[in-house]
Amino acid sequence: MNPASLSVVQRVNALVKALNGAKRTNEALARCGNGEEMLDVLLAASAKLGLGLSRQQLANTPPIRDWVWWKNKEALLTIGDNKPRYQQDGGQGASDEGPRKRFLGLF
Repeated sequence: MNPASLSVVQRVNALVKALNGAKRTNEALARCGNGEEMLDVLLAASAKLGLGLSRQQLANTPPIRDWVWWKNKEALLTIGDNKPRYQQDGGQGASDEGPRKRFLGLF
C-alpha cells in the first residue's frame, strides 16, 4: 500500500508502530535536548520509511505532538501571562507572612 494515500493520522500511527523496538532511533530520541531535535530524528525516520510526513504534520499530530511538548516542557495551553496553569496556581496555600496562623485552634 502506498503511504501517500493514507491520512496524516494513519501515517503518524505507522511511524509510532515502527519506532516500537527501534533501539537506535529511540536512543537518538532520548538524547535530544529539545523538541526540535526530536522532530529532526522523527523526520529522518519518516523519510526512511517512505511516509512523507512534514515537520508541521509531526508537530501537530498526537502522540508526537505530546512527545515534543513533554521534551520542551511547555504546556499545550497557557492561561494568563503565558504560564502553565499549574505554575500560576503554585502559590496557593503558601503565604509569605511567616508561620501559618491557626484557625480557632484547629489548623
